[in-house]
This record gives sequence, structure tokens and C-alpha cells, in this order.
Amino acid sequence: MTAPARPSWGDAQDLIDVLDVRPDGAGGFTSLVRGHDDQRSVVEGSQLLGQAIVAAGRSAPDRRVVSASMVFVRAGDAAQPVHLALDELSARRTMTAFAVDVDQAGRRLAHGTLLLDVTAPDVIRHAAEAPAVAGPEASETFDMGVVGREIRIVDGAYTGDPGAPLGPPVLDAWVRFASVPDDPPLHAGLLAQLTGHLSIAAALRPHPGVGQDQAHRTLSTAVNAISLSFHAAVRVDRWLLYRHLSTAAADGMTHSECRVHDEEGALLASFTTDCMVRAFASGTVGDERTSL
Repeated sequence: MTAPARPSWGDAQDLIDVLDVRPDGAGGFTSLVRGHDDQRSVVEGSQLLGQAIVAAGRSAPDRRVVSASMVFVRAGDAAQPVHLALDELSARRTMTAFAVDVDQAGRRLAHGTLLLDVTAPDVIRHAAEAPAVAGPEASETFDMGVVGREIRIVDGAYTGDPGAPLGPPVLDAWVRFASVPDDPPLHAGLLAQLTGHLSIAAALRPHPGVGQDQAHRTLSTAVNAISLSFHAAVRVDRWLLYRHLSTAAADGMTHSECRVHDEEGALLASFTTDCMVRAFASGTVGDERTSL
């Protein structure tokens, strides 16, 4: 069964243009705006993380981002550009570190740090194995409204329906872009952009009567922090398997430990998310267009 189509957000080139931030002087970068989204005009935190990765890659083009972390403190308006200010903390022979502040109209949206490396020959090597799950061709297509980006959910486990069958706090998703320029920071940024999409849904799966369709309506949900490590260069125009495992849900928060493998099983990236899952106050109904 194929999940119902969502309203079109745009195509993959629109997403690439949004992530491909432009330098605006003094170590700063500014995003383009695709246009107003009547469905939900809120900047996704994982988009800001992806933009920071691209900005860092542009600032140190001889190095690869190996670690990127960000906390999200305020919702931004997707109809307005964001500004990223990079502060070089260290630039040594092999490593470069940046702090990054993301603001919009003078209001801070997020703060993060990025570590870049020239990489080196192995002294040791090992990696966690990929989970034994169905491949992309045997998984269910899920439309998130971006033409040119395929998403396939293993076992059709992501429905958003509060009445869906219960399952473990795990969601596996195959993702592939039809075409992306041969530009390593863009590939890394596009991988990061999806890290905030499915971990809350994984956390909701074992619990009856709740589903992601309630987000911003009766449930107040948000991604508050993401920490992402790259273990290798990535290509998002090849199938990638995102595994989302929610390891804890308590006190209005959920923590997930996630991995990204290629189709051959190699571990390319690992990330964690800390997210809010809370009920709105009695009698309050959220606004899905603007809620954090």
C-alpha cells in the first residue's frame, strides 16, 4: 500500500537551493527562501543543521564535517531568510572547529558547533552492522511532498494514525534523491536535513492512542537538539537507510539514537535527537502552521 500524497512542498532542487546558503561577508551566510508554505510556515531544526553543515564546508573547503550539533531555541518563519554567523574557534593542521549562531530578524533560532577534519589513514576500523530489514524495493513509498526525493518506510511502520497497530519504538526509512550536484557539503547537508523527521514518530509507536497526526494539534512536539557524526563521505543520490530508535521517553521528552547506512550496509553517520512530546493545556488546541 502506498501512503496518501501530501501537498507538494516543491522539488529536490528547491530543497538544495534552501540548504545551499550564500556567503554574505564577515563569515556569515544567508539562506534563500523557497516561498510561503501555507501548510506549516516553520523552519525545521534539521534544516538549520543542514545549512550550518553547508556553511562550514564552504568556509573550510579542504576539510569534511565529522561532527555537527545544534540546539533549537525558537521557531523560525520559513517565509523569511535565516542568517548563519560562523565563529572559527580553532583552525589547526588537521582539525577546524566552528561555533554557529542562527538568527532571523535579530532573534536567535539555534546555536551549534561543528568539527571538520582532513581525515587520515586507518589505524583501527570497525562499525556497527546494518539492521536486517527489507530493502527499498520491498518497502512502502511515503510521500513527504518533495518531488525528486524518494522515501520508503520499512514494513509501512509510519502512518501518523493514533489508531495504528502498536510496534517497537523503531522506524526504518530508505531515502534517495534522484539528482544532486557533485558537491560534498550539499550531500552532507541533505543527509542532516532529514534527521529531525521521524524520531518522534518512532517514540510514539509503542503507545496506544497517540500518533504524529496529532502533532501541533493536540500534542506539542518539537525537535530540541540534534547531534550528528559523519563516519564517511556520503552520497544522498544513492539509497540510504535511516534507523530511528527511541531509547527513552519520560518527563515530556524522548531521546533517540539513530544510524544511517548505505545499501551495502556500511555505517555512514550516527545521530541522536532530543525531542519534546507533551499535551497542550486542557482546552488548548495548537496551530499546526506555527507551533514549535
